[in-house]
Amino acid sequence: MPSLTINYGTVLVTAIISMAIGAFWYSPMLFGKLWMTLSGLSPQAMDEAKKKGMAKKYVLAFVGTLVMSRVLACVIGYANAATLGAGLYVGFWTWLGFIAPVTLGGVLWEGKSWKLWCLNNAHYLVVLLVSGAILALWV
Repeated sequence: MPSLTINYGTVLVTAIISMAIGAFWYSPMLFGKLWMTLSGLSPQAMDEAKKKGMAKKYVLAFVGTLVMSRVLACVIGYANAATLGAGLYVGFWTWLGFIAPVTLGGVLWEGKSWKLWCLNNAHYLVVLLVSGAILALWV
């Protein structure tokens, strides 16, 4: 296996940007209200979750995003993707090959709606496209 040099600063920045995209995506300014409706969550349920504390959930979400950014950096490196187009290409195929099929279980087995699947998967697609672009260009 060829050795890779990973720029961990870029991985960290990519994870932070990915979290920021998610914060905006699921905010009331964009799709937050739609997400709550499709998820069957009431404003009261959200208020209760906030009262219990969200810090642990955000930390765990960030760790997951950091892992995803690190793995994507490896895929970018192995693909020798060093242009915007190549980064977008790797981000798209990573989404299509790993995220989209795995999240189908929510629709097929858990009774989640296709609309919720589309909303959440569009978020992951945007995150992986942006992350792929950053990691390819900022090596």
